Amino acid sequence: MEGPVYPAAFARAGLEMRAPSPGERKIVDDVIFAELCQGVISAPAREAYVGIIARLQREEGCDAVALSCTEIPLLVTPDVSPLPTLDSTRLLARAAVQAALQRAPAPHWRGGPLG
Repeated sequence: MEGPVYPAAFARAGLEMRAPSPGERKIVDDVIFAELCQGVISAPAREAYVGIIARLQREEGCDAVALSCTEIPLLVTPDVSPLPTLDSTRLLARAAVQAALQRAPAPHWRGGPLG
């Protein structure tokens, strides 16, 4: 959320990006590492995430939420999210398949030096 990858991708697409507050980011990280990465999916964690999404909708005007960690869609499913969800894992997998089938151009490296 704090790195350059997602803000740059959103900007290239002409989209505005909002991120959770620092306190909310700590909750997101704590749930990912203490629960989701350990195979734990709890109702309190789901409620916390849904609350963060609802606040982003209400206070920041967000109209969709990017679930930008492979484990988050296990916790926040479309039926519980107050906003439409963008599952980054599924989106990246679909883009990879399209590139592999030559239906879309392969991505090009936009980062720094390799190695």
